[in-house]
Amino acid sequence: MSAPGGSTPARRTRLLDHKLLFVTGKGGVGKTSMAAGLALLSAQRGRRTLVCEIDAKGDLADSFEVSGLRFGPTELAPNLWGMAMDTEESLREYLKLQLKVPLLGRIGPVARTFDFVADAAPGVKEILTVGKLCYEVRERTYDLIVVDASATGHVVGQLAAPQAINELVKVGRIRDQTRWMVDILADPATTAAVIVTSPEEMPVSETLELADRLAAETDVYLAAVLVNRVLPELFGRREEEVFDRLRQPAGVRALTQALATTVAGAANGASSSSGETRVGSGAGRSRTADPTTPEAVGALLDAAQLAVTLRRTRAEHLTRLRTELSADVPLVYVPYLFSRSHGVRATRAVAESLAAEIDE
Repeated sequence: MSAPGGSTPARRTRLLDHKLLFVTGKGGVGKTSMAAGLALLSAQRGRRTLVCEIDAKGDLADSFEVSGLRFGPTELAPNLWGMAMDTEESLREYLKLQLKVPLLGRIGPVARTFDFVADAAPGVKEILTVGKLCYEVRERTYDLIVVDASATGHVVGQLAAPQAINELVKVGRIRDQTRWMVDILADPATTAAVIVTSPEEMPVSETLELADRLAAETDVYLAAVLVNRVLPELFGRREEEVFDRLRQPAGVRALTQALATTVAGAANGASSSSGETRVGSGAGRSRTADPTTPEAVGALLDAAQLAVTLRRTRAEHLTRLRTELSADVPLVYVPYLFSRSHGVRATRAVAESLAAEIDE
């Protein structure tokens, strides 16, 4: 999708070349939909892909129309698996794999002790979350892991936790365990963050703030900003002049007459070709259902004017985003999908939109 407003086109980016993508953004901008779309696109291109929901609210499951996700991987489509993060299950797996502790049936007491320690030492739960994902990267279980990460207010703390623990603990097993996590997170060829936003004031402000915080407080590379719900350009400059004239009373009358003539001609042609006699507009025809009335035409023009106004307003926020965001960060424009926001069909539509902007 070209850049709105006739500005410089958005640079294409090779997001799917990474091994670990953290997709974040302000609540309500379509973060989960974008994560699901990226994961599906990766799978469609032949990569073994895992998509992981951090907050486990169930939105990711809705994107693929499955009953729910658990800690263990669930197959969602060819080459695509999904999971929901669970820190207790992650602890269980860590104890089994790293410390060789067979506590499969007695994790409760350990988990309660862990909760106590985690509350006293912030960053421990984040380590289990990020550590699980980094472990899968290190084991090369998947070609790509797409993370439906926490929203803007929490993701920085999660991504910075391994480095914070590594700096705090100078020797021992904990430092050894966090060192390789830090190496994975800090490698821009392996790990990247993706911010999802929308062309509105608050999401753009939070996006710019988050981009600065990622650079200042973490070693994670910001690969792209996905701008969701970008409205299409309806009219060029010359078309806008015609549109403005059509919205005048004389224009509405002329357009109504032209539309009525076209509809009547099409109906008569269809009747002739099928050998049927159709009833034209008359007393028995509902005026409210007739698209050729001045009221219906006026409503259509009003809707078009609203769309133009919304797009112009949003274009201002996009201009701010392009101006204040680092020139090194690509912007990927995802068009507004005039359909339900969840479900397999919506996820496929998002993947198709992203495919046009993301290089192989």
